[in-house]
Amino acid sequence: MLKSLKDLNCWKACREVRIYVMQITKGLPKDELYDLKSNIRRAARSSTRNIAEGYGRFHFQETIQFCRISRGSLLEIADDLDTAKLEGYVTEDEKLKGEELIARAVQLVNGYIRFLQKQK
Repeated sequence: MLKSLKDLNCWKACREVRIYVMQITKGLPKDELYDLKSNIRRAARSSTRNIAEGYGRFHFQETIQFCRISRGSLLEIADDLDTAKLEGYVTEDEKLKGEELIARAVQLVNGYIRFLQKQK
């Protein structure tokens, strides 16, 4: 039984992605402050924020929609990690670790969406 937002495994997985993104973006160059660094951090924050907002709506269809937005943010992070790798800002290992965290988070968000669809 869920007692709070923090009990949701998909939220926890997105939080892990957010923490990872905050760690690896500390090393991005200053000229990326208002582009890549800002965007990837906003997307990481959006992944948890949208799950939180949907959870607080107490309506299945709205919650599903916010989870879809969260999933989109996760894929945006994956694209930004690819860009960071191509630009030489992160290593292949850092990119792969991020992609693994993202894949797990997407899988859990998809599972939560399926659960909510069955409930409505």
